[in-house]
Amino acid sequence: MAFQIPFKFSGSASDAAIAERSRPSKMMDYDQPLVWVTLILMLFGMVMVYSASIALPDSPKFSYLQGRHEYFLYRQAAFIVAAIAAAWVTFRIPVATLQKMAPMMFVATLVLLMLVLIPGVGVVVNGARRWLSLKVFNLQPSEMMKIVAVLYAADFTVRKQQYMHKLTKGFMPMAFAIGVVGMLLLLEPDLGAFGVIVCIAMGILFLGGFNMIWFGGIGAILVLIFTSIIALSPFRRARMFAYLDPWQEDNALDKAYQLTHSLIAFGRGEIAGVGLGNSVEKLHYLPEAHTDFIMAVIGEELGLVGVLVTLALFYWIVKRAFDIGRQAIALDQFFAGLAAKGIGIWIGVQTFINMGVNLGLLPTKGLTLPLMSYGGSGVVINCIGLAILLRIDYENRVLMRGGRL
Repeated sequence: MAFQIPFKFSGSASDAAIAERSRPSKMMDYDQPLVWVTLILMLFGMVMVYSASIALPDSPKFSYLQGRHEYFLYRQAAFIVAAIAAAWVTFRIPVATLQKMAPMMFVATLVLLMLVLIPGVGVVVNGARRWLSLKVFNLQPSEMMKIVAVLYAADFTVRKQQYMHKLTKGFMPMAFAIGVVGMLLLLEPDLGAFGVIVCIAMGILFLGGFNMIWFGGIGAILVLIFTSIIALSPFRRARMFAYLDPWQEDNALDKAYQLTHSLIAFGRGEIAGVGLGNSVEKLHYLPEAHTDFIMAVIGEELGLVGVLVTLALFYWIVKRAFDIGRQAIALDQFFAGLAAKGIGIWIGVQTFINMGVNLGLLPTKGLTLPLMSYGGSGVVINCIGLAILLRIDYENRVLMRGGRL
């Protein structure tokens, strides 16, 4: 009996292990929390767009709306539906296919950036020529270039991995490509989008193993370039001086007008806010409250609590992107890993710049808050980027189950 008990126990343990291995994996097929956080941000953004834009039809600038106070709400809802449809289609495209298409998409988007600059083709809004009219809505190629830059930089880094420590073959081709993009964006002008794209490209090159000494030197050169662009542009130079002293009377009534009213909005909101729909600054005081300065409306109506919740949701997305990228690299999916981290850099940098501008931490720059600000191109492209992230995570899960791509 003394020998039969261990034998019976061993057999039971073996049977249990076999049974456990035969059960279906409890791992979900896709990242449900990422989907829910994305939907929450978009729906929350739609509510805030409605709140921020409800008074716009009463202003002379939007008199053509003739009292249609729900106009921006309905359009934002339509953009979200289109974004979800585009994301669903994108999710079904294998990552390997995206890698093959990356160079072609980069060239195609460059062509669109050129078309924007042609008089009569590009649509001018507030003095900037950044859109192409598609009748139903205006397409903004600079938004497309952000996700295309992620894919192109990741593909370039994987293809040129053996040259990453060399300046001529490892950096100069990418620098030339981004330089062409920057030239076209500065002609629109769109310095904010150019800054985001530079951060994406440099971030992916850094993660891909680019030589640290060259990276530091190039970073310093980029700072000098952006400083020179600001210094040589009277408009940007005036905006920078206004940012340094926004409450000076001339600045507060001119170049720092948006910044001062944004700060007033945050000041009124305090901890818990004045209540949803009760913002005063959105009543024709704060320009672009439903686009670039939607965070100021959140701060006024929902206070510090609303701002911190929004910040936490974006932080979670960025962290999740880097986690997915790290997992993909561990599975030897280097392009997928760099692309996932590039999407995290894109969302993180653009969110930081938008919030920094709204809070007065950075000079005023027209850059929307991802997923939340009003606009078709931004919401659709943001969702396409996150759909690619979901696809990378899905393929990670397939490989971890022992499947094949």
